[in-house]
Amino acid sequence: MKKTSIFLFSFFLLMSCSSKEEEVYTPVPYNLEIPSLFLDKLIAPIIPTNNPLTEEGVALGKKLFFDKILSGDGTQSCATCHDPKNAFTDNQKFSDGVDGNFGTRNSMPLFNLAWNFDERFAWDGKDFGLEGQAFEPVSNPIEMHSNWADVEQKLKNHPEYPTLFKQVFGTSKIDSILVTKAIAQFERTLISGNSKFDKFLRGETTLTPEEQNGFDVFMDEAKGDCFHCHGSNNNPLWTDNKFHNNGLDATFTDLGLGAVTGDPADNGKFKSPSVRNLAFTAPYMHDGRFTTIEEVINHYSEGLKPSSTIDPLMKKVNHGGVGLSPKDKADLKAFLLSLSDFDFINNSDFQ
Repeated sequence: MKKTSIFLFSFFLLMSCSSKEEEVYTPVPYNLEIPSLFLDKLIAPIIPTNNPLTEEGVALGKKLFFDKILSGDGTQSCATCHDPKNAFTDNQKFSDGVDGNFGTRNSMPLFNLAWNFDERFAWDGKDFGLEGQAFEPVSNPIEMHSNWADVEQKLKNHPEYPTLFKQVFGTSKIDSILVTKAIAQFERTLISGNSKFDKFLRGETTLTPEEQNGFDVFMDEAKGDCFHCHGSNNNPLWTDNKFHNNGLDATFTDLGLGAVTGDPADNGKFKSPSVRNLAFTAPYMHDGRFTTIEEVINHYSEGLKPSSTIDPLMKKVNHGGVGLSPKDKADLKAFLLSLSDFDFINNSDFQ
């Protein structure tokens, strides 16, 4: 009897120790590699206190981002519309969902998202925070067309995911909150900061005369006047992450921010995208209406349309635009292409 008691005590002690070992598993903090220009010019990136970056969390988010298990019929992943080789967008005017239906907005590229300080995502700002942005496409009927209950069940029945979630979040429970937290962790690591122009600013290369003049046109309020919305050598994001009516239409079929806020003064306003990586992200604008950079430049040069909510920064709207010369147009394009980050689209950590 005494031996039996000792055996049982030892057994339960071992079980208790094993359980405690599992409970105290601590994910490894992730070292976010921030480009020197970002450190010099920007405040710290937004990392929520309730979703810190960890090696395990980023790896789980990456696995989920590329896994078609999130879609209703198992044919699409987040990466289907956000392809690394296209700076995490696709080359379609509108992306098609699992049922072959098309949306009405161009898929936005994904990079430098942790420096979106207002935390409003999507063309119209409808999503707050990266975790919020990752939630909606799964159940959207014209995107992945699944439902979260089914996705959660598939992940729970998967041979790997329960263990991975346990390591990251300390629980074997899998729900939409934890899925989107993991995806957001991965997305915060998508940093683009090593284009030719970045290297120029770091003193590592020189610009061609055309690129230099293009930058001057970009910064000149009497010429391109682009920097107010799209950043500068002092804003390496190359966007203000704000919402503007940039003179695309005189009347609006898509209200943009106005449909989210309900304020008519916001009608026709859309987020200013970064002008980084334009070499990879065509077509352009919220509705993909422009297929080339030349078309975009021509819009601002002579294609502006006045409307009730036109941005005050479109100062020459009554003249149709800023009226660039052919040379300034060509040089502006050369500068914009110098913001292409080939290291970013070829980074094996993002594939």
